[in-house]
Amino acid sequence: QVQLVESGGGLVQAGGSLRLSCVASGSIASVNTMGWYRQAPGKQRELVATITRTSTTNYADSVKGRFTISRDNAKNTVYLQMNGLEPEDTAVYYCNGRIVARNRLGYYIEDDYWGQGTQVTVSS
Repeated sequence: QVQLVESGGGLVQAGGSLRLSCVASGSIASVNTMGWYRQAPGKQRELVATITRTSTTNYADSVKGRFTISRDNAKNTVYLQMNGLEPEDTAVYYCNGRIVARNRLGYYIEDDYWGQGTQVTVSS
């Protein structure tokens, strides 16, 4: 089984910064593309940023120039550095990973995994 555990959320004033971390653990063979998504109250979950295993990145237009995604392959960890936070960034942030892991039958397969989410609140 695979677990993704996020940390680093919290309450911050507009203009402030936060750094989110997400660690993948379990019977992992490889961690491919990882990403951060967010869901604000009453809205659909949306992409924030993704990063491939070779560190090619992709960002939502709303966070370009303010957020930076990075990863440490040796630690199966992905980070999201968030600067210049705005009240509109308030949401639950979820970590996602495309991970090759051993299933209960002993086979290694690639699947999509999600963390439990971490709350980010930006006050004006």
